[in-house]
Amino acid sequence: MASLSFSFSSSLLPSVSLDNGSTSFSPILRRSSSDSNTYIVRCAFAAPARKSPPPPPKRHWKQGEFPGITGTSAPNKTPLKNVKKKLDRKNNAKAWANTVTEALSDHISKKQWLQALQVFEMLREQPFYEPKEGTYMKLLVLLGRSGQAHRAHQLFDTMVEERCEPTSELYTALLAAYSRNNLIDDAFSTLNHMKTLPRCQPDVYTYSTLIKACVDASRFELVESLYEEMAERLITPNTVTQNIVLSGYGKIGKYDQMEKVLLGMLESTSCRPDVWTMNIILSVFGNKEQIEMMERWYEKFRNFGIEPETRTFNILIGAYGKKRMYDKMSSVMEYMRKLQFPWTTSTYNNVIEAFAEVGDAKNMEYTFEQMCAEGMRADTKTFCCLINGYANAGLFHKVISSVKLAGKYEIPENTSFYNVVISACAKADDLIEMDRVFKRMKDKHCQPDCKTYSIMIEAYGKEGMNDKVHYLELEKNQVIDDASNGDV
Repeated sequence: MASLSFSFSSSLLPSVSLDNGSTSFSPILRRSSSDSNTYIVRCAFAAPARKSPPPPPKRHWKQGEFPGITGTSAPNKTPLKNVKKKLDRKNNAKAWANTVTEALSDHISKKQWLQALQVFEMLREQPFYEPKEGTYMKLLVLLGRSGQAHRAHQLFDTMVEERCEPTSELYTALLAAYSRNNLIDDAFSTLNHMKTLPRCQPDVYTYSTLIKACVDASRFELVESLYEEMAERLITPNTVTQNIVLSGYGKIGKYDQMEKVLLGMLESTSCRPDVWTMNIILSVFGNKEQIEMMERWYEKFRNFGIEPETRTFNILIGAYGKKRMYDKMSSVMEYMRKLQFPWTTSTYNNVIEAFAEVGDAKNMEYTFEQMCAEGMRADTKTFCCLINGYANAGLFHKVISSVKLAGKYEIPENTSFYNVVISACAKADDLIEMDRVFKRMKDKHCQPDCKTYSIMIEAYGKEGMNDKVHYLELEKNQVIDDASNGDV
């Protein structure tokens, strides 16, 4: 972190000036109407009246000083310049805290979990800083999304130790961190612990989060048990809950179950289908390249009175792009313009991805340039598509330039990003660079996944480097074991 310096020119209190601009004053003395030599006799031994001595000239107070009690009249008071120093130190501390807090928010927004934790630890060491519930919430969510479930657990323990009372929302964030990393046993343990705390009872969002983890792991028997538990606790599933289950059945091809859930939503009064339901169904068929079913369901949802949104059109564009149906892809984009739906980063990403898959570098570059010209901010997926496209086209020098450009734009480097770079190195038969990227991935605390190891094992296997293959297979198994035990 760059060193910071501050300067302050404000004074403790503004200086006082007189109306006539003078730096001292003396009161106007009124003479007695009688003669100055006349004595007023009060008693037989009355002394002659004496004039009061003129008051001492008032001091001209400098900037930053207080025009009141002097040091001689109040010797026990703290010197004012020391008070000013203390206030300046306090102001410096507050300014430092505000700047570092801004840095923390910046790292969180950029999904830089390691830097965010480092800044947070720096703040916690300061006696004047008290972390708030919202800060812990943001960090827990960030760590969960970054594959750092064990660090999320450590942060939660730290929060409890510092007597920051946990809430149902914070427990749900911890449970979500476990769920995102497929640590279902830990997520259920968190749920059971919440049930014992009167002020942290699970709600529909807690159950929806855990149901999603079970759906992603294809543990539908656990989904049924969670539904039963919700009914016992008088918690009604909402549209989000049903959409999660709907998506899960669609991904594994259980269309009968998917239709059953959808019909239940249509008959319900509390969880009616919405545009997210529409997007889920379209994504299911679009990802499986079942274009006719996707178009048929699009018309059905329109007949239900559900209007599409930008994401709906992006799903259609992505599906048409995968099938290389460029005419329909262009028609949807023109239709978006006609209805004044803005093209988003996802819109451009889908088009770039369509050209990247077939190695059409020319159209891919043209789309990226148009994206930048319209002020759209590129994200990690944008550069993943660009790198993959250049690798498919055999333009490996442009792979390198794209990686450098991503660094210049401060694009978050997640597991998918490193995987596509490693894959590009493997396609170029540059195993030395592939190994170097793999080491950088670890140095950046970005956890490799099964796809990472599969790419590298296949690349080393083609070259007959069996010792490397054996080592990577052992490491892969160890990572899987650590993930199942919650040590990743």
